[in-house]
Amino acid sequence: MATNFFDPGTVYVDSDKELDLIANKHKRAQWRHRRVGPSFIKMGRKIGYLGEDLNAWMNANQVEIPLSAADPDQTSPAR
Repeated sequence: MATNFFDPGTVYVDSDKELDLIANKHKRAQWRHRRVGPSFIKMGRKIGYLGEDLNAWMNANQVEIPLSAADPDQTSPAR
């Protein structure tokens, strides 16, 4: 199920605190340099992220946990 973490109609600039939800500013700069992470747009010297692209990236990177692994009634081996 797709979740909207960000407002799809908003363009977030790199200095917006909301983007710290995905990574800090330094890490996002590394991702852009390596061409990984969410899609971004360049507006002159400013970097922008479309809310709909951020939501798509967040949903694509969601890790599904099998129900059996999340079952608290399951006994785990003692260590």
